[in-house]
Amino acid sequence: MKLTPLTLLFFISTLLCSCSSPTPKNAYDLVLKNATLYDGSGQAPYQGDLAIIADTIAAVGNIGKYSADTIIDVKGLALSPGFINMLSWAAYPLLEDGRSMSGIKQGVTLEVFGEGSSMGPVSEQARKSNSQIHWSSFGEAMEYMEAQGVAPNIASFVGATTIRVHVLGHEDRAPNSEELQQMQQLVRESMQEGALGLGTSLIYAPAFYANTDELIALAKVAAEYDGKYISHLRSEGDSFIEAVEELLNIAREAKIDAEIYHLKAAGRNNWHKLDQVLQMIDSANANGQRISANMYNYVAASTGLDATMPPWVQEGGQQAWLKRLQDPQIKKRVINEMQLPSKSWENFLVAAGAPDNILLVEFSQDSLKYLTAKTVGDISRMRGTNAAETIIDLVVQNEGDIGAVYFLMNEENVKKQMRLPYMSFGSDARSIAAEGKNLESSTHPRTYGNFARLLGKYVREEKVISLEEAIHKLSWLSAQKLKIEKRGMLASGFYADVVVFDQETIADQATFDNPHQYAVGVAHVWVNGRRVLRNGKHTGATPGRYVRGPGYQQDTAQKAVAIH
Repeated sequence: MKLTPLTLLFFISTLLCSCSSPTPKNAYDLVLKNATLYDGSGQAPYQGDLAIIADTIAAVGNIGKYSADTIIDVKGLALSPGFINMLSWAAYPLLEDGRSMSGIKQGVTLEVFGEGSSMGPVSEQARKSNSQIHWSSFGEAMEYMEAQGVAPNIASFVGATTIRVHVLGHEDRAPNSEELQQMQQLVRESMQEGALGLGTSLIYAPAFYANTDELIALAKVAAEYDGKYISHLRSEGDSFIEAVEELLNIAREAKIDAEIYHLKAAGRNNWHKLDQVLQMIDSANANGQRISANMYNYVAASTGLDATMPPWVQEGGQQAWLKRLQDPQIKKRVINEMQLPSKSWENFLVAAGAPDNILLVEFSQDSLKYLTAKTVGDISRMRGTNAAETIIDLVVQNEGDIGAVYFLMNEENVKKQMRLPYMSFGSDARSIAAEGKNLESSTHPRTYGNFARLLGKYVREEKVISLEEAIHKLSWLSAQKLKIEKRGMLASGFYADVVVFDQETIADQATFDNPHQYAVGVAHVWVNGRRVLRNGKHTGATPGRYVRGPGYQQDTAQKAVAIH
């Protein structure tokens, strides 16, 4: 293991804690004793105790004589730092239900947003058109969420799509110099307000319309604040290699660290390309760049049916898209393009290989919900139409996009990626409760099982990586990538984001047929020193905080809030 300054500081602090003199009576609020400690470093576990005062870890290891307000014996259980979800879509769901049930029950204590879109900044026009939006700037949005009460900590990149829509709307064109400066200023303000960096999702309209030079210009601003560039690549399929080259070019020109979001080789014809991509990443890192990746632990992706249609038909936003699809001549052209491989846009219908590999999981129209959990192939046979026409008709009838699961990857590549030293993990999903309105739709099982699946299926059962390595990737490695302080490690002075779980029973329960099933095996969770999960049951506590990025400037952020 490479001893970075932060890692060295951790070991010194742990040693000091282990050798300290007996503490005064009631020195600790909480002591978890007799734990098997996985500290996040990637080193082998050891037996010991962990003490917490208020929101902070006070001591780890052999803490000597002590007394505490609360002492919990966790003998036989693993104790680790809370897990970091590197790719989360939980922002708006957390505003509706701050408990974060599906995440907390897996030990997730930090949800990271911003793959392409973020909650802010929001234009005045957009704010006026939506009474549910009570903020303008990026920082205001994150502070509003914290104030509403959330169980996990929250952090976010600023979305390049959000910036683009703010200035250009949904137009398919490059910004002029004045517009580009305005976009850069929005990135600058967001970085000063705590954004972790710049996030893109380049297969989707209108993000697709941004050229490389535009992305470099925005990434340069994020780099000024030590931010990171993250990206859902422009292609994970037929143009996978070219898309990785674009990311490496953006990172090199902007002088910024970069991370590939949910790395994958999508579509059977592209599975072999993963090896070349990994060589490209290794070469870039050897040449001084800092390139990394994250993934989810399934062979199926999930996004909308919009990913089966060319971006040009989606220009102008949802209503313009729906109107075009109802024009017979345009519909005919779209059907033709949907059925052909293309290197100019990411065609998920072709990548899936067959309509039966596209599972429909989320409709907005009640009249279509009887089709939930059916495949495009099922519905095509029911209606007597081909897959492309079926998809178009469904989107029009639904008056908008439809959530779908696409079976695109292979298991060998999934395991190969897990072993990469720079690999972290993200659900690419919401954090929701298996109750109420959520049960009216299906979802990808990663919503409930991504992290437990790693520790159960791939660590305990298949031994793809060790438990200490998996926890390192879920905690300290991810915290280092995000450049956030005092999280991701069991160390004195770090925030008390702590998970206690049974390494023998932790497992995912969610399936594609029945996804609304919580993971099992996580016993207790503390966030900022407050207990959120007790014996597997949510306590109702919402101690989560807005975790700001390295470029945060408190004075500037406060001025921005005052102006808005």
